Amino acid sequence: MNYLPRISYAVVSCCIGAVLLGGCSGKNETAPFLESSRKGGEAEAPVKDVPSDILATQKAFTNVSKKVTPCVVNISTVSRKKVIQPFFEANPFFEDFFGAPQVRRDKSLGSGFLISKDGYIVTNNHVVRDAESIQVKLSNDKVYDARIVGGDQKTDIAVIKINATDLPVAVLGDSDRLEVGQWAIAIGNPFGLDRTMTVGVISATGRTNMGIETYENFIQTDASINPGNSGGPLLNVYGEVIGINTAIVAAGQGIGFAIPVNMAKPIFSQLVKKGSVSRGYLGVTIQPVTEELARSFGLGQAKGALVNDVMKGGPADKGGVRQGDIITALNGKEVKDPSHLQRMVAETGVGTAAHITVFREGSSLTLAIALSSADNAPKQKQGGRNERQHGDSDLLGLTVDSSEQGGGVVVVDLDRNGVGAEAGIRRGDIIVSINRKRIGNADEYSRLLGQVSRGGNLTILARRGDASIYFALRLK
Repeated sequence: MNYLPRISYAVVSCCIGAVLLGGCSGKNETAPFLESSRKGGEAEAPVKDVPSDILATQKAFTNVSKKVTPCVVNISTVSRKKVIQPFFEANPFFEDFFGAPQVRRDKSLGSGFLISKDGYIVTNNHVVRDAESIQVKLSNDKVYDARIVGGDQKTDIAVIKINATDLPVAVLGDSDRLEVGQWAIAIGNPFGLDRTMTVGVISATGRTNMGIETYENFIQTDASINPGNSGGPLLNVYGEVIGINTAIVAAGQGIGFAIPVNMAKPIFSQLVKKGSVSRGYLGVTIQPVTEELARSFGLGQAKGALVNDVMKGGPADKGGVRQGDIITALNGKEVKDPSHLQRMVAETGVGTAAHITVFREGSSLTLAIALSSADNAPKQKQGGRNERQHGDSDLLGLTVDSSEQGGGVVVVDLDRNGVGAEAGIRRGDIIVSINRKRIGNADEYSRLLGQVSRGGNLTILARRGDASIYFALRLK
């Protein structure tokens, strides 16, 4: 609000100054400007010998801008959002007295890039998800109405369509070949500033567990990404799209995230073809392999995904996967951790025969499994709460009793400073095995626990709600 007055004062001051100076001089002289010889003047440039590599880098950036900018679009949306009325809205008679809830029209800006000559555009799902109307502006300033072809909330990718032909198309690169330190170029519409280009480097790859999307494998970059850049392309020096700019860390500068194009391509390909996304489903619940668990299972390195439960009748169950298997590879590609396996399975086609390598009882074996659709996967219930408890306890700091749920023992009490609590065991957990030996009742639990000497390691499998979890402990 106060920018315009400041600009006005500056203009007035400059005008007054010009009048006063002119009056003092009494002459109409032209200032002796120095024009560079590079512009056609006579003065030499202050720096004559610019290193050739700097000039080449500068030229590379300008070439990317010229070649790719026509493929980048600006997206503006209008959405209707309900105005929240605190206190009164929950009253069942609210509408009788005040009428239907009020709505407001919100406008937002984003970016995208063309993937086909007939007007298919990739952007972020959050840019267009609640849009009532969408307009797309091309680099030639032509504006088109757009419709949503499909969106995928789990990866934040969407495809929209405009009715146009013979459009410039972006070229997709290979995000799997990225290395930290390579140049990264972002083009988009930050804060409504039309087709802004920023430059940085690839800061990191494979960023997961950010809490942004369900499936994460982000490219991190310090190329400036701001509100309005969402959905725009992240490019390499060849002008190839290597990612889709999607998120920033608001509390820090130079920390932006992009969805790798290799991860995005199967998603927007499905959206173009059928408007929705189908993902593979394995039918297991998994957990990370810690150093302690790796040692207890005899695995040389903490990697892969530990199967803590197998869904009865699911693809893994039919294919021979067992509880306690450690999945180390899928179709010959090493599995790093559970989130990595989750992405790999999701990206594998439904009905495809996947070859899964598991580590079981000291040796590796490969199983052929036909993946089904994740749309048919059963929903998992949430586990119990961690509560403070007291009472007599065993070597693990646990007080247990025979379970009435088909074997095992239930943790009825625990010492908060005990080995079991430190490992993550909670009250209400049902311990079903120790060192991969099943437990039928409290007597069997005590017998198996008594076979472990102090300072020894043991592996406990427990059920928590509908989930199964492995714990690696060391007796003190």
